[in-house]
Amino acid sequence: MQRLLRESLKTTPTLHRCCLSSSTTTITTSAAAAVDTSTTNRIPQMEEEDHQPGSGEERYSYNPELRWNPEVEDYFIKAYGPSHFSRISKALTYPSRYSCIRVNTLKSMPDTVMEKLRGIISQPEGGGGSISKCDIPALDYVLFVKGSGPHSINYHHSPGLPPKEVIVSRKCAEAVLRGAQVFVPGVMACSAHVEKGDKVAVSVAIEQRITDGGWAINMTRGTVLQGLQSGKKDISFLPHLIDTPTCAFVLFYSYCLEESNERFSIHIALLMSLSQRESDPYYLERNGLYIGEGTTTMSRAGMFRVLQGVAVDMNNRVFQLPSFHDVLEGEIFLQNLPSIITAHALDPQRGERILDMCAAPGGKTTAVAILMKDDGEVIAVDRSHNKVLDIQKLATEMGLTCITTYKLDALKSVKQKDDSTDLNAPGSYNSLNSQEEKVSFPMAVSNEKENERTYVSKADARKTMRRMRNGPGRNQCVGGRVENSRGFYPDSFDRVLLDAPCSALGLRPRLFAGEETIESLRRHARYQRRMFDQAVKLVRPGGVLVYSTLVCMNCLSLFFLCTINPGENEALVRYALDTYKFLSLAQQHPRIGGPGLVGCCKFPDGYVEEWLRPGEEEFVQRFDPSSPVDTIGFFIAKFSVGAKDA
Repeated sequence: MQRLLRESLKTTPTLHRCCLSSSTTTITTSAAAAVDTSTTNRIPQMEEEDHQPGSGEERYSYNPELRWNPEVEDYFIKAYGPSHFSRISKALTYPSRYSCIRVNTLKSMPDTVMEKLRGIISQPEGGGGSISKCDIPALDYVLFVKGSGPHSINYHHSPGLPPKEVIVSRKCAEAVLRGAQVFVPGVMACSAHVEKGDKVAVSVAIEQRITDGGWAINMTRGTVLQGLQSGKKDISFLPHLIDTPTCAFVLFYSYCLEESNERFSIHIALLMSLSQRESDPYYLERNGLYIGEGTTTMSRAGMFRVLQGVAVDMNNRVFQLPSFHDVLEGEIFLQNLPSIITAHALDPQRGERILDMCAAPGGKTTAVAILMKDDGEVIAVDRSHNKVLDIQKLATEMGLTCITTYKLDALKSVKQKDDSTDLNAPGSYNSLNSQEEKVSFPMAVSNEKENERTYVSKADARKTMRRMRNGPGRNQCVGGRVENSRGFYPDSFDRVLLDAPCSALGLRPRLFAGEETIESLRRHARYQRRMFDQAVKLVRPGGVLVYSTLVCMNCLSLFFLCTINPGENEALVRYALDTYKFLSLAQQHPRIGGPGLVGCCKFPDGYVEEWLRPGEEEFVQRFDPSSPVDTIGFFIAKFSVGAKDA
């Protein structure tokens, strides 16, 4: 067989360029180059290593490369510099190596919670990790639970014998990297003959560029992954591979290095792997995108038949981070460190009236209420009925009574003083006009033929699956009661917090960013400016405004964003200072983040985006995902509100 393969080398295509050295071997043909390019986009290059596509450890690893729209990438490179932006992109694909927990000091004490958590995470299913208090002044109620990663996972594979696999959606994979399990709606594809209790390698399907210029996953849910069956070594593919460029690669490598019979079996195994690559159209797409190993809790058929439940129990992860789902409800809240710092920058005082715009899911709302010792009035609004219910639920769990929730679009937050429909709510502010929106819980409908199964159409099943995957939309009410608000009078709040919708490019882990374009980033910025305009009108002179996307406070103003986009961060600060002369940047405490960006960016269409000016950068906090603090990308700006023009 070896002689036959060597003779076939004489008929293989000519290799256009060959570079051999003692440490690396690079062979390029027009066909091989195409393979190498696609693999290079997935696997970061490391010095003095030869990254062969599909070769053992490099394939079954976690080495994602974040894809950006080319224009957006060029914009960020101009803002941060090539080296810094490269570090940011890499950091975004990893989760933070610790979990940040905020203790509800109205119900418990940090030391008590630490003892409870130690008992939970010390159990086998707890995930491990050491617990420590935050040593930042005034943040001693914040606990850090240390995680670890990335780890090398042994997927128990051998050349020509790939492991059984499950491919999950990107959103599912991002949750798994943060400590979640693989749930049924997130499963996209699975190897054949997978049964309950099997060990499977879990990888992620990332969006790929399609013919119309957009992005999509190149598979449908329920896809069967092709490959060699477990326990079989099939070399029947060799005859039709003899004349292929991939075969030429292996044969030439063997010929040049004068391999022995003992090592020739390695090349046969490599050819088997190449054969699998040709039969599996998704083979290359999974290179370097394996997030761990787990045990299936149901068969392959079950994964695509049932609508909910855990599909894979992840017991060997690339990142080990404890899960705190349903743990010490009401006593703790899992929250990013910059969000906690935002509440402190707002500096809420007892007895004040504070507005949290776009308040869902309620983390910052409850943090502000706790800092006020539950003494005062915190009004939390959101335009989504179901999200308002989430805020209510969280406030109830934490035992907070100073929080009032309303359903309200933040773009309609300001009510004119000549509004004749006002209900004249009591109090000196006379600002709230609300009416109750009553939503009844769905009633159970009995079936006269109780013993017969109810028919569910395929369309209904698909809708249910989408809701399971994406959550209920604004038009699919989950039941409950909320109150509508027609807005608030100008100058009616001591402090305002606006967490406006943004591009969220600073959230971690993030495995894909190609959907954002320059135009979409500009739309985000315009939308946030409109919300900022509303917030400025609502904060009273001498108040404070914070933007996280936005917060208003007494005598000060604070703005914060979970994005790395300067157009939504520094550019909004520039707009605020240039538009409202009574606003001024204020110092923030505590200060953990770095300085802001100074300068501007000129776009090819002539548009100039102005950022901070010299001397202003130290008044804002920019949290860099690649910094040692290891947080999400975040931005906070705090404004002092002076006397407004009459």
